[in-house]
Amino acid sequence: MNNLCKISSNLTKGQFVLSKLLSKGFISAELERFKGVDGRYLAIFEAPRGYSTTVVRKPKIPVPDKYFITTPIYYLNAVPHIGHLYSNVLADAISRWYSILEVPVLFSTGTDEHGLKVQQAALSKRQEPKLFCDQMSQEFKTLFQKSNISYTDYIRTTENRHRVAVASMWERLKSRGFIYRGHYEGWYSISDEMFVSEDQVKEVTMANGQMQKIFVESGHPVEWMTEENYMFRLSEFEKPLIDWLNKKVIHPEVFEPLVRQFVTSGLPDLSVSRHRSRIPWGIPVPGDESQTIYVWLDALTNYLTVGGYPSVGHQWPVDCHVVGKDILRFHAIYWPAFLIAAGLEPPRRILCHSHWTMQKEKMSKSKGNVVDPFDRLEKYSVDGLRYYLLKDGVPHSDGNYSDDRAIECINSDIVNTFCNLLSRCSAKAVNPDQVFPKFDARAFEELARPEEKTIMESLYQLPDIVDEHYRNFSANRALDAVMSQLYRANAFVQRCKPWELVKSPVHREAINCVLHVALENVRVSAIALIPAIPSLSHKVLDRLGSSRQERTWRHMTLGSDRNSRLGEDHGPLFPRIK
Repeated sequence: MNNLCKISSNLTKGQFVLSKLLSKGFISAELERFKGVDGRYLAIFEAPRGYSTTVVRKPKIPVPDKYFITTPIYYLNAVPHIGHLYSNVLADAISRWYSILEVPVLFSTGTDEHGLKVQQAALSKRQEPKLFCDQMSQEFKTLFQKSNISYTDYIRTTENRHRVAVASMWERLKSRGFIYRGHYEGWYSISDEMFVSEDQVKEVTMANGQMQKIFVESGHPVEWMTEENYMFRLSEFEKPLIDWLNKKVIHPEVFEPLVRQFVTSGLPDLSVSRHRSRIPWGIPVPGDESQTIYVWLDALTNYLTVGGYPSVGHQWPVDCHVVGKDILRFHAIYWPAFLIAAGLEPPRRILCHSHWTMQKEKMSKSKGNVVDPFDRLEKYSVDGLRYYLLKDGVPHSDGNYSDDRAIECINSDIVNTFCNLLSRCSAKAVNPDQVFPKFDARAFEELARPEEKTIMESLYQLPDIVDEHYRNFSANRALDAVMSQLYRANAFVQRCKPWELVKSPVHREAINCVLHVALENVRVSAIALIPAIPSLSHKVLDRLGSSRQERTWRHMTLGSDRNSRLGEDHGPLFPRIK
């Protein structure tokens, strides 16, 4: 009991707290996490070398009552690509983590189906726009279903519930004096579906030798437009937007200066409708059938739609919008301005991620370097591709997609590290009784070398580490932390050689100790990996005999103090990628 530290007279007999926490000065902060409503401490705490299922603790970061996360809704002028899948896998990982924290999650994705580009794409296929949208939206839905995206709502902007929400939003903005009838004259990029200022346009020589005005940011052609339409008073929102940005709502912060620059450089009023003779495929302006609502006002309102707006008691605000950097301006300037004008709270956080390139070049059909997500799902499996995208994708900079790197990443981490540790200690040659032994602190103390004695302490700390990373939108760091822990556990097993110990009955305590250390590391890691590789993680937990009710953050923090049977062996859980 020398590794236990009694702390206070208000603890009942046998109630202790980790000496490690005390030594680091965590008394006041940490102990609050273990208090019950009656003021008593919830658990019997042993140091990690002898922890047990009586340990109950709360995450260091406060847990919300509910969580609302969205992906962009995807424009239907082209088939889905790897970037679309990355947005959804990233959002799905965050959503799944909050579910592990036992927080109810509203997670939406879907398709943006109005506007000139969709209208033109349908025309090129000689299809009616609605039929074209039905077919294309199903492509996205199929991809997300195949990729095990656990969305709770799939929104299409052609749905009637969305038309109701957009009409209500329009009327609300108009009644509050932020929409007026006006004259717009300026440059418009059809490909970007946005109006651009003179300083965002330059003239270039095209491949055919003709001169063409283009939008500097995207390189897409622009056309001069003169129309009588409706305008939104965006010019009035510089200060409210700066106040909102000051709350550090954009993550990673590297993207914030560009947004701040746009806001402070002078915001012109925004045209929020087009004449219906130009764009008939869209939602008409309420009370004025001659005008179509601007596609971005239409599209952005989808987030309100999935929250139940305009019904009383709708869920709002959104906790996190996941967006690509190419559409950050719309989400970080137009959208919060619309919401503030409507008297609604702007987003609490925007997670902006960078793009995937191929050999550090932008993917494009003309270069023949577009990655087909359906093809890679077949090659690498759903869990394999998800893992690679999350491990190598970092929000703050472009990722360089590589099939060789994908194979290396999947085989090294999933096959050699995660699954190998399980198979080593669940094989009948090493574990003939097919058990998950309880932890024996004395045996571990005798068996472990000095540098190995912190394996269980670091495992104890892992839930808080991955919680912080997932909630800071750093899934790659969460995966790194899990793999680092598994490397240590693998090294311990390799050094102890249970396949040798099993040959002599005198080593029964030692082999049970090794089996517990290995299997407990696999168990906790499997829960931490559910956001990235959900199917495989659940198969691993099934093999360990862990019930479906024992796969939450709470169960990551509970040591296994009982002998239990392993689950059924269905053979290798994840084949090596070749």
